[in-house]
Amino acid sequence: MSSMLIIALDFPTAKQALEFIEPLSPNDCILKVGLQLYVASGPEFVKTLVAAGYKVFLDLKFHDIPNTVAGACQSAADLGVWMINVHASGGPVMLDAAANALSTYDKPPLLIAVTVLTSMNQIQLEATGVSGEPEHQVKRLAALTANHGLSGVVCSAQEAEMLRAEHKDEFLLITPGIRPTGSDQGDQQRIMTPEAAKAVGVNYIVVGRPITQAKQPLSVIQSINLSLK
Repeated sequence: MSSMLIIALDFPTAKQALEFIEPLSPNDCILKVGLQLYVASGPEFVKTLVAAGYKVFLDLKFHDIPNTVAGACQSAADLGVWMINVHASGGPVMLDAAANALSTYDKPPLLIAVTVLTSMNQIQLEATGVSGEPEHQVKRLAALTANHGLSGVVCSAQEAEMLRAEHKDEFLLITPGIRPTGSDQGDQQRIMTPEAAKAVGVNYIVVGRPITQAKQPLSVIQSINLSLK
């Protein structure tokens, strides 16, 4: 079984990211490239990771008019990445455009949608005009995502049990905000340990700073992988 662990490469430069992964193996983890690193290093860096044998989650959270998102999804697929994401709040036409854009590929990347960012709590969500608790909005957006044929959603592990009860096992749940026991919470509001996340039906966990800022990152990775067996 491949690792459930996705490491967020939240580094400002490709040089720092490559130094970090130098002692790692594609068997240890999946790598996530987000906005900061992608803007700094571009598609060539992503191609380098793919060429090294890593599964890459290109986490750019596309949210734009349907035609623009469709083109962005195709450009991402051309890089050979394993997974890409869009914002579910972009709406049904945008979701369809993204899915259709990948339908011509023999081996398209997984396409998932972001529900509610794990840094958002109820107060912040209401400030955007969405009333109610975050889990209610997550539920609505996950249903929208599933109805339009995407592979799964990004959600908080605290909503995973609810979503797993409502969606088939094939519908992927990818959860950031994962913190091994004893880790600093940082700016995440809705967090959970790796073991607890797996227990409620999460397919992949995303961990960043507790690994990338650790004194012995490989040791933390191995400990997390062991806890998920």
